[in-house]
Amino acid sequence: MSVCRWRRAAVNLLPLKMEARLKSAICIKAFIRRCDLAAVPVAILARGDNDAGAILLKFNYRDIGCMVLAQARGKNGELFWMKATGAATIAEPDADAYIERRRKHDPDLWVVEIENASAESIIDARIA
Repeated sequence: MSVCRWRRAAVNLLPLKMEARLKSAICIKAFIRRCDLAAVPVAILARGDNDAGAILLKFNYRDIGCMVLAQARGKNGELFWMKATGAATIAEPDADAYIERRRKHDPDLWVVEIENASAESIIDARIA
């Protein structure tokens, strides 16, 4: 019995290696738990898709300003966090405006606000 040409071609297009990834809701729960253990105030500003929603972390340093980090994947699939609003901190209204623009384009986006904590103490992945 022969296999159709299109089916054979489709099988060849399948990725050879699939990576298991944590659901977004589980990652959010882990961030909240890590903040709770460090006695750092944390709040979910927007709930996204439980399975595959992208995640934004808003670090609010109050007097200094805010920094927004976006979850990203590198060329080899490794997780890292990108400084979405630039290297320097920005004013809170500017950070909120950026988040609102991203939410308009992606309603499945999770937004978590973390107060008065360094990003490195909460995140165990690389920050770029």
